[in-house]
Amino acid sequence: MPKVTVDGLELEVPAGATVLQACEMAGKEIPRFCYHERLSIAGNCRMCLVEVAPGPPKPQASCALPATEGQIIRTDTPMVKKAREGVMEFLLINHPLDCPICDQGGECDLQDQSVAYGRGASRFDENKRAVSEKYMGPLVKTAMTRCIQCTRCVRFAEEVAGIEEIGAIGRGENMQITTYLEHAMQSELSGNVVDLCPVGALTSKPYAFEARPWELKKTPSIDVMDAVGTNIRLDSRGRAVLRALPRINDDVNEEWASDKTRHAVDGLTHRRLDKPYIRKDGKLVAADWAEAFDAIKAHWTGEAAVLAGDQVDCETMFAARELAGTSMLEGRQTGLAYDTSSLSAVNFNTTIAGIENADVILLVGSDLRREAPLVNTRIQKAIRKRKAKVFAIGPVTDLTYKVEWLGDDLSALTKAPKALSDALKTAERPAIIVGGGALRYDGVHGAALAFAKKYKLVRDDWNGFNILHFAAARMGGLMLGYAHDGGIKKLAAAQPKLAFFLGADEVDYSLFAGSFKVYVGHHGDNGAHHADVILPGAAYSEKSGTYVNLEGRVQRGERAVFPPGDAREDWAIFRALSDVLGKRLPFDSLDALRAEMTKAVPALGVEGLADYGWSEPSLSADVSGKIADYPIKDFYLTNAICRASETMQRCSAELLYGTQILEAAE
Repeated sequence: MPKVTVDGLELEVPAGATVLQACEMAGKEIPRFCYHERLSIAGNCRMCLVEVAPGPPKPQASCALPATEGQIIRTDTPMVKKAREGVMEFLLINHPLDCPICDQGGECDLQDQSVAYGRGASRFDENKRAVSEKYMGPLVKTAMTRCIQCTRCVRFAEEVAGIEEIGAIGRGENMQITTYLEHAMQSELSGNVVDLCPVGALTSKPYAFEARPWELKKTPSIDVMDAVGTNIRLDSRGRAVLRALPRINDDVNEEWASDKTRHAVDGLTHRRLDKPYIRKDGKLVAADWAEAFDAIKAHWTGEAAVLAGDQVDCETMFAARELAGTSMLEGRQTGLAYDTSSLSAVNFNTTIAGIENADVILLVGSDLRREAPLVNTRIQKAIRKRKAKVFAIGPVTDLTYKVEWLGDDLSALTKAPKALSDALKTAERPAIIVGGGALRYDGVHGAALAFAKKYKLVRDDWNGFNILHFAAARMGGLMLGYAHDGGIKKLAAAQPKLAFFLGADEVDYSLFAGSFKVYVGHHGDNGAHHADVILPGAAYSEKSGTYVNLEGRVQRGERAVFPPGDAREDWAIFRALSDVLGKRLPFDSLDALRAEMTKAVPALGVEGLADYGWSEPSLSADVSGKIADYPIKDFYLTNAICRASETMQRCSAELLYGTQILEAAE
């Protein structure tokens, strides 16, 4: 490890570290625009200048200069101060003075650094150049006159999102950042360029002119749009959530978020259920809570079936389970019926961050780009950094990286093609990822376990067997027993007299034609249309909840706003209903509920990875058939919140179906 001296402080830095990183280790703040910890080094903004000896007697860009033994680095000399002032002066030559109307105002790197490191006045009086606006789709608003050509967006698109659609045209002062032929960015992660942009050149189109950052209440939460468990921050004003931004968690989402996570929040205020309803003469009629509870009591026999949707928190599922009994619970609402006797055998055992270390990966019936975009970025990193080979069984689709497709016949699991077999025999860290597109076929789960055993995917220091869920409530539901033997069809065949549907909008309701259906949810979607009684619940932003992501990581989100109208937190609804049904639940607060839940399932009481231990169920490995398609047909409209979101509807229409949506002035 080389030793360097930063402003008189001697320290050791890791081999391969840059001078900028050495300065940060010494506690020095180095201004930068183009440098980003998760992107390749560009070295083109020149804001991070420092003085280094031995070396030429001039300021040097610290982000692109390796730290070597014996360097003496100065960050506070007059030369460095003057150089930074000069760079800032150049950056502001053409930058428009529109901070009062710029959405980046209040959280702008250029504002902050011009105050801290810039001159008091500019010596340039030439006319500022102007750049025509570029079209980047329904999510990213452009004001390219503000652009300082840091190229962060270009590097993100290529290195993280895996799409080579953003680049630079022109040279020198005439250089412009644009998308290919000025079309919309075709990525599920396009919204991240807004966070990366250090100025106001790229801002959020749905959030335009909505609020200033100092007006917003900021609440840590967990995303429920997929099973990754992205750590997010909900920014709200009054009773409305105005935006969702990612929080840094290197083990889960790094600092990225999918476009659904970011921009479906406008759906939280549309099509909401804000009062109870009872079906009378075939029509849903508004009622009060007492009437709704009495209607449920008339069909209560001492137990009920409970079907959990994709976005339900563990507290709600636990409260419903305690009230309804444990014999008829199901969370796999689309009909999957895989074995759940071992939670480790239905877990993403490699972990999200760990899949980066795999050197051979087999995807079975999984469209990772749509089912878990942030797991897809990890595989992109494995290919780029470790030269990983990726094979796939299923219909060919664009995953943004090179894949060797083995066809769509599931027999490839039992008799691996030679290319796959040869790669696995020499692999140090092989992995298999089985998705929902394959799990719906009989025998796939057992065949995948047999495949893992044959090629030693599970070793002392490595577990490469992974099941990829894409519902935020799935692993938490499995831990709470929401997996009926035989799946939802077998549960429906028992003809429960009373059935609770917890935000379950993807269920085939014709299976429950003979049941009295109670829908507990927050949106007037498919489930509400089929319900006999509707009890208005809270969305994920309106309650504190525990969620377990696809790798078994227990995480908790906080309440950002209150539910609308007469809607209540779901667990509180079941607590109140339990009094009416004469089966009082033993908790009156969220803390008391969590204590009872932890007593029943201890792993849910500790945030972090749950330890399931590896155990292999004995299953049939006979498998046949072909994977016809993938479960997610429309990435932007996968749940009730997304379907209520005007932004997601526009993304679906424009990006997937090519529908041109014109603005009023056009």
